[in-house]
Amino acid sequence: MSKYRFIRWLAYAIEILVCFVLQETPRLIPQLFGARPVLVIPVVLAIAMFETEIPAMLFGLFGGLLVDFGMGTLLGIHAMLLAALCFIISLVAANLIRTNLLSAMLVVLISAAALTLLDWACFYVMPGYSDPLYSLTAHYLFIYLYTSAVMPITYYFNRALALQIRSKEE
Repeated sequence: MSKYRFIRWLAYAIEILVCFVLQETPRLIPQLFGARPVLVIPVVLAIAMFETEIPAMLFGLFGGLLVDFGMGTLLGIHAMLLAALCFIISLVAANLIRTNLLSAMLVVLISAAALTLLDWACFYVMPGYSDPLYSLTAHYLFIYLYTSAVMPITYYFNRALALQIRSKEE
């Protein structure tokens, strides 16, 4: 393994940890209608667009475990989902689509929607809480929108990081 690849992966891991700390620090990021963004999700999705399948999957697994810790959900749910999503996104980004801001936004809109709907279904609808549609529109929708809105920042940061370090690697 080259020195520059290790540096890039270390930078990605630090970025994921910093975003996790930022999202979990109370009152640091302003709430939008009572919702805060899940910063780790767009970060690992952006990383997956610039890495090969196995590293992308491992970063998805790492980010998913942090999301599980932060949300207090069943340990491993988000880890498995994000690992699978990052693997697929990395494969698609390498072979089928161009990696640009539009494709990154489509990736986060689809992936975050799937994750948000699964969270809502598993942790709100299945336990039988009352008025699940109110919860979806009043809480989960704003988490989804806020999380998706962060993608341009994470995309351009990870693009610059990947291109800068890869140019030295070659």
